[in-house]
Amino acid sequence: MSELAIRSGQKSVLITGCTPGGIGHAIAEEFHAKGLFVIASARRPEVLKDLAAKGIATVSLDVTSQESIAQCKEEVTKLTGGRLDFLVNNAGRTHTVPATDLDIDEIRATFETNVFGVMAMCKAFVSLLINARGLIINIASLSAASPYIFGSSYCASKGAVVSYSRCLRQELRPFGVRVTVVMAGTVRSNIANTVHPLVEGSLYEPVADLYAKRQVYSQNNKTMDTPAFARQVVNNALRPEVPILLRAWFGRRDWFWCGGMSTIVWLGTILGEWILDVGAWRVFGLQKLKDYLDAKRKQKALAAKADEKTE
Repeated sequence: MSELAIRSGQKSVLITGCTPGGIGHAIAEEFHAKGLFVIASARRPEVLKDLAAKGIATVSLDVTSQESIAQCKEEVTKLTGGRLDFLVNNAGRTHTVPATDLDIDEIRATFETNVFGVMAMCKAFVSLLINARGLIINIASLSAASPYIFGSSYCASKGAVVSYSRCLRQELRPFGVRVTVVMAGTVRSNIANTVHPLVEGSLYEPVADLYAKRQVYSQNNKTMDTPAFARQVVNNALRPEVPILLRAWFGRRDWFWCGGMSTIVWLGTILGEWILDVGAWRVFGLQKLKDYLDAKRKQKALAAKADEKTE
């Protein structure tokens, strides 16, 4: 556990998933720059040496392990005196595989981190958050609102985070604990570099090139630099609390759309889901697969007619 001590009146923040090169790491640096007592976490805290050197407290945390979460809570309680002003649930797992090729164990692993880990963290730290009348920041994704083709498992996990957060916001409102959902767009992150090859015999082998492009889509399309994204997330978290009708303009937003393509997808949710469907179809080029299959069916039909004539 870190030897750092919180100052009197200093606000505290715990961030999950702070491995270098990712969003959590940048958010930790930004909160630190704003003068907060930052507790950065990762499964292997030794990877956080650069944050520790800057005066940031570091702890070991695996959000898929109840034992690890309990140990982390004990350490955070000692570090902060039993209060937590901000909990940032950032730890996540990418999963880009066609829906018909999914491995059930891989789906479970995705949900363990992206969904159950968030739920477990909120349950474990709620007492500390209540003591501080704190704020929970759940990092979701545009994929919760848009058909992010070949990402059905990931989309489902982020959609679950969104629905969970809606209920959580209302349930914790009487206790003075607030909830912000970050609808993250395309952001520079090492997590997006995990590549899953097509399984043998996949329905999508004819468009393997499209699938390969999709694997790195978030890193090549209006991608926001990680520090810029972190700055916007932290600035929103630190904005004043105002009445809900004025919140989107003058205070902290409950739903914070941020990152590359976030404005486009947000507009799509207003104009209608059909807009998002048409956009995804065109962006990811699945017309190419439809044309290929239509041509194959036509060839098969012509061959069948030719056989009939020769009989």
